Amino acid sequence: MKKKRETMTVAALMDQLADESTAISVARLYTLSNLEKSDWARFEAAWPRLPDDRRRAVMRHLVDIAETNFEANFGPVFRLGLTDLDAAVREAAIDGLWDDEDPKLIKPLLAMLQRDSAPSVRAMAANVLGHYIYLDAIDEIPHAQIEPLNLALRAVIDAPDEPLEVRRRAVEALSFSSADDVPDIIRRAYASPEEEMRISAVFAMGSSADDRWIETVVSELDSPSPAMRYEAAHAAGELEARSAVPALTRMLEDPDREAQEMAIWALGQVGGERAQMLLTDLTESDDAALAEAALDALEEMSLMHAGDREMPLFVFDPYADEDDE
Repeated sequence: MKKKRETMTVAALMDQLADESTAISVARLYTLSNLEKSDWARFEAAWPRLPDDRRRAVMRHLVDIAETNFEANFGPVFRLGLTDLDAAVREAAIDGLWDDEDPKLIKPLLAMLQRDSAPSVRAMAANVLGHYIYLDAIDEIPHAQIEPLNLALRAVIDAPDEPLEVRRRAVEALSFSSADDVPDIIRRAYASPEEEMRISAVFAMGSSADDRWIETVVSELDSPSPAMRYEAAHAAGELEARSAVPALTRMLEDPDREAQEMAIWALGQVGGERAQMLLTDLTESDDAALAEAALDALEEMSLMHAGDREMPLFVFDPYADEDDE
């Protein structure tokens, strides 16, 4: 659900944010979307003077808004946050730029990956830079622009003193590349004694769009680790692995809610008559959230597999019976 907009002057907003006794109004943060030049100057001057915890909270709120409201534009605010003195603010600012396709961001994000003092910031930089590896893979940006990034990600993966969180995010980022050495990088990550790295390897298997990993991904759907089952379900969906349907069916009863919901999403990606039947049955669940997830998956299935002759597709109407009454 979108937050209701409640704009005010930038000066008034910044005064309110500076007052730590006043709760932050998320609705009023829409004031920072698409700022005019004069308003930007006021914001830029006032922002560094806000207490650290207020800057962290504001930046996090802006990221949340941007994820659910595509009309909101906080890009300049996120870019300013890249140079913030507080690591949590920098991390949130990078997160806010996850879908920005401006190649000019590669250089500052690459610098943060290589030199930021906070491992959490370097990990987030690696995560977001994966988006540019993907854009290169689909020929949306010139390959030359990501060559330094390719080299940097490989250096991070091979650095023994680099924290695990940074290395695993680098593996995930590089998995979007079609370079010849990527399968070996994924294979080595999957052989790691660290479970978190193996989970990242399974993520990488899915994002690589390489069918060679299907058998491994399917085997991990029965992992004792909820985090691994979640990531394996996501990878199975990305690979549209029909052989995953039996295990995904079992996951519809998974005790871990996130893994359960990811299995629903994956069935929508995989498609086929069995998946369609399971999802259709699930739309009648007493659990409203699961029913809605199943409906979303069916709608996605109808878009992705419209050309499949083996499966009659439709857009499910939960109110069809009511219309007949």
